[in-house]
Amino acid sequence: MEKEFHEKYEYARKRINQKKRLYFHFVLFLLGSIFLSISNHFLVFGYENNWAIWVITIWLFLFTLHFIKVYITDCFMNKDWEREQIEKLMAQQERKINQLQTKVDEDSAKQPQ
Repeated sequence: MEKEFHEKYEYARKRINQKKRLYFHFVLFLLGSIFLSISNHFLVFGYENNWAIWVITIWLFLFTLHFIKVYITDCFMNKDWEREQIEKLMAQQERKINQLQTKVDEDSAKQPQ
């Protein structure tokens, strides 16, 4: 029972840390976007006048990937999902082994001795 409680606690702690890092990333993204927009207004590099838009877009894409990982991928593909998939594959293997064993037994019974 204590092991099960410990596993649940560790999973909850891991999820909280993931969400905390995501929220920090979001705040950093917002503050960074504001800073980049202001810097873009005062600093002009070469021909491109809106360089901050490209940086913010790439950063938004990375933040979106981080969001998907935390709230979609890890939410559905956790340890329980992994355990279920392993059990399903093991059951399929066991059925195939039983089918092959039945076939071998039938073939050996049909052969004259």
